[in-house]
Amino acid sequence: MERILEPEIMDGEEQAKVYATADFAEENQGFVDQFLALYPDLQEGTVLDLGCGPADIPVRLLRSRPGLCVAAVDASGPMLHWAEEAVRQAGLEDRIKLICGRFQDVQLDGPADAVISNSLVHHVPNAFQFWYALKTLAKPGAPVLIMDLLRPETTEEAQALVDQYAADEPDQLRHDFYHSLLSAFTEDEIAAQMAEMNLSRLLIDVPDDRHWLVSGRVY
Repeated sequence: MERILEPEIMDGEEQAKVYATADFAEENQGFVDQFLALYPDLQEGTVLDLGCGPADIPVRLLRSRPGLCVAAVDASGPMLHWAEEAVRQAGLEDRIKLICGRFQDVQLDGPADAVISNSLVHHVPNAFQFWYALKTLAKPGAPVLIMDLLRPETTEEAQALVDQYAADEPDQLRHDFYHSLLSAFTEDEIAAQMAEMNLSRLLIDVPDDRHWLVSGRVY
């Protein structure tokens, strides 16, 4: 099945609300736990989160690593309103800097000590822009953890995944999940992109039936 693009920016108020109030606690904590397990030595510095959404992952990360700060980037204004509230409620305004803008346009004060991203790449029309940003915004040797959806072979398989994992979710979330699956990349496509961008030291894994995961250090 060929990739079918979806909008790059989730800028609808209702769409952002549905996503921000959905229960992704298990998935987000799993992402954070994996990052912590992979990089126990990263105790201080700035982590760049590309596509931070409602900032649940940065909040969870900083609760476990009090020496870290996060630069959290998202192009959706409505989504960052939810992020601002989450950061305020967590009392982390001094450690999480929210940046409203496309990741392609981000400029940091200095290179990031680590980079994370969950579910951004499938929104990007040209994924090479993402890998280029990863290389240019991270300092040499910076640990990374990138996770995103895996495109199934058929639309029927995509619908089956939605029915299996989002059966009781709101219609908007089910709609977005389905179209995100169609817009996602395959493992082979991600591997080819990283090879072309000289990111072959990064490792790609497929941990389940709907995600790919990239980890390692950027050089």
